[in-house]
Amino acid sequence: MRVTGPGAARNEVVFGRNRSISGLSETSPVEFAILEKNDIKPWIVETWCVPPKADAEYVWRMEDVIQTYLLPYDPKWPVVCFDEACKQLFGEVRPPLPPRPGCPARMDYEYERKGVCHQLVMCEPLRGWRHVKVTERRTRRDYAECVRDLMDVYYPRVTRIRLVQDNLNTHDGASLYEAFRPAEARRILDKIEFHYTPKHGSWVNMAETEIGIMNSQCLDRRLDSAALIAQEVAAWESKRNVRRTRIHWTFTLAAARQKLCKLYPSIEG
Repeated sequence: MRVTGPGAARNEVVFGRNRSISGLSETSPVEFAILEKNDIKPWIVETWCVPPKADAEYVWRMEDVIQTYLLPYDPKWPVVCFDEACKQLFGEVRPPLPPRPGCPARMDYEYERKGVCHQLVMCEPLRGWRHVKVTERRTRRDYAECVRDLMDVYYPRVTRIRLVQDNLNTHDGASLYEAFRPAEARRILDKIEFHYTPKHGSWVNMAETEIGIMNSQCLDRRLDSAALIAQEVAAWESKRNVRRTRIHWTFTLAAARQKLCKLYPSIEG
């Protein structure tokens, strides 16, 4: 069945399915039967992390991070991952209804937007430690203060911190010079070893895994203030730290070279 009217070229019902396709509006039922037989579903489009083509810089940064993860645990040289997340704040316009026998809890489909807040996530996967700082902004100073807290509050006696992070414009030593006096910035940076994930390769940052767990276990509902998010996150963080819940990284260099071989430049000879 073909739907006519505005947008009909892109929205059709085919074999009882609603699909949104660009450039496939003239496909015949026979052709769609062939697509179905071969388990090809052009009416489905997924958002995915599409890898780049052969890219030496991508491979270099990816292997550097993976190699860092595979180093033997050394409390004097901890591997700490850092990442940031953003959470929209939503308030209820009508009080939610609690569950009752035979009926689940209900909330109104309308809500009130109350801005956003940011979560700056630090975690040491091998030790099973994490800390989340909730802020209203995401500036160079916010980042610099997190790095200083890592150095002075959480790891005051280490030789050096191996810090894994992405390529966000605030994630560099310049942020510390912008936030602190030169001597203070230099003092902190002398004990930080930066390891950057590839561009479009944040999947290699284990802090992103920690953020996914936080979102599903702690922030999976409407919350209307940064203070409430900070309270919820602190309870979640404390519980996981007491249990020393770790992230087990199993993706080795050998696995990367085999499974992601298309990312590696072709070397002749």
